[in-house]
Amino acid sequence: MSRFGLELPTIQNWSCHNCGGCCKQHGIYITDEEHDRIEKQNWTEQDGIPAGQPLFVRMGGLIGKRWWRLAHQPDGSCAFLDEKGLCRIHGKFGEEAKPLACRIYPYAFHPAGKKVVVSLRFSCPSVVKNLGRPVKQQSADLKGIARQIVPDNVTELPPPMVSPGTNVTWPDLQRFVAALDETLAGEDPVVIKLLRALAWMKLVEQSRFDKIEGGRLTEYLNLICTAAEEDVPTDLTELADTLGEPSRIGGAPFRLLVGHYARKDTYADETGLGERWRLLRNVLRFTRGTGEIPLVQDCFGPATFESLQGPFGPIPQDAEEIFTRYFRVKVRGMHFCGRAYYGIPLIEGFYSLVLVYPAVLWLARWLATGDGRDSLTTDDIAQALAIADHHHGYSPAFGTWGFRRRVRTLAQLGDIPRLCVYYSR
Repeated sequence: MSRFGLELPTIQNWSCHNCGGCCKQHGIYITDEEHDRIEKQNWTEQDGIPAGQPLFVRMGGLIGKRWWRLAHQPDGSCAFLDEKGLCRIHGKFGEEAKPLACRIYPYAFHPAGKKVVVSLRFSCPSVVKNLGRPVKQQSADLKGIARQIVPDNVTELPPPMVSPGTNVTWPDLQRFVAALDETLAGEDPVVIKLLRALAWMKLVEQSRFDKIEGGRLTEYLNLICTAAEEDVPTDLTELADTLGEPSRIGGAPFRLLVGHYARKDTYADETGLGERWRLLRNVLRFTRGTGEIPLVQDCFGPATFESLQGPFGPIPQDAEEIFTRYFRVKVRGMHFCGRAYYGIPLIEGFYSLVLVYPAVLWLARWLATGDGRDSLTTDDIAQALAIADHHHGYSPAFGTWGFRRRVRTLAQLGDIPRLCVYYSR
């Protein structure tokens, strides 16, 4: 195995608090070795496994590669999740006996030249709330996991493109990442920082870098970052007046994007004709964007599309911290482009990442409205972020041509900054 450094997100804490959420909404894929090991553990009704409850499901088609995943109970929970929300494998045989996929979550490991960078999935509520031990104190454990999952040629993998056809070296790509992180690390409201990053990334999108590299690239990035900081007003009202409301053309692509984030799909869900018909009706209603919002999962209460459009007041300060930490962890962890995000170039991946912000605020408004409120709490935003990040970078739909076209359409219309400001009101 090639030698690599491991870069950890120093602003993030995490420890498992046994909420069981990850055991209820993720498909846990296992190796043949893990399948055989668990099978030899001889699980019975005395261990809490109901009679007739399968432990494994064989995945794949009749032709080609096949693999295993852990089975689910009728309510969508993992077959090994007990009534207290705890893992039976962990309880009986210890953490090391659990499948590797379970032991990795919520961490993610991504190539970054001569090092591997670590990010986290904010679908875990403890990640969102920054609970537990500082990640930097978990270096030994994470290095052990990395040695099991990082490919031998990790330091030889090429960097993501900056934009289609625009390639740079790993050191230069890291200069873009560092500039994004510096923009996002300031003390201003997160919406201001996102708009500054969008402003200078737009200039990057229009530039070529075959002769701008190394120190010259650093100077160029310093120049455009400074210009963006000076050009983007810090007053939200002034920004709203300058940008205007999101375009009507962009309304449908944005609602469809939010609809994807709002879904909760598990292997326990019905997959027959009735479910497909329900999904089609939901797509049509999100496209139309009027009347009652279809209740795509139980956490959302009744609300209309129209009820989410008015001002909901300022974003709570604690939620500002959550958003800033989210974007910085995703950026530093290379969790928004390249191999970590469907092979998408850096600029397009960042546009998609920024759209998480208005999407989360839309979902948070839905949570508040369904609860009879017209203002947002930190808990609304934390829950909405966990819902959205469950899909971001992991749902196959987000890497499809149709989804990517929605992101590009919103970028071309200039609607991404408008959406950020509009839903910050």
